[in-house]
Amino acid sequence: MRVLVPACLVTMLAAPLAAQEFQPPGSGAEGTRVGLYGFGVRAGVDFTENGRLALGAVLDLGQIATARLRLRGVGELSVFNAPNVYVGALEVAYHFTDDAAPARPYAGLGAALAGGESCSADPDCPALWFNVVLGFELRFRSTFNWLLEYHGMNLLRDNRILAGLTTRR
Repeated sequence: MRVLVPACLVTMLAAPLAAQEFQPPGSGAEGTRVGLYGFGVRAGVDFTENGRLALGAVLDLGQIATARLRLRGVGELSVFNAPNVYVGALEVAYHFTDDAAPARPYAGLGAALAGGESCSADPDCPALWFNVVLGFELRFRSTFNWLLEYHGMNLLRDNRILAGLTTRR
């Protein structure tokens, strides 16, 4: 009996400690992982047509090969002072610093489908646009960052400056 009680206690304590050391597959910093890892909202100015209002959202869809190369889904809307423009894009952005840095500059490229109010009457609509993105995030809270971004769309014919909030991983 003297041996049985200590053996049971050691067994009961060892099982939870061993479970804490388990690393599930794909939990490391390297490799491609796809999923919904964060989101952001932003607003700004579209300089294309007399300074339209630009509203947008971005989804962090995962990493490609390394944690710094991010896959993003982007939706934007430009309204007022001209016909509305709707854009849905898929972009790849490289972050020059890691997630723990207080400032995170990034640059990227992407492709988008763009349409507008008169899209049903236009045979060239929706249009395929190629985009450039430059921006940086500044730490706001442990789970949120401020965001300032330049979005050059349609081979730099449509230019937007956006500010907003985004989640941290």
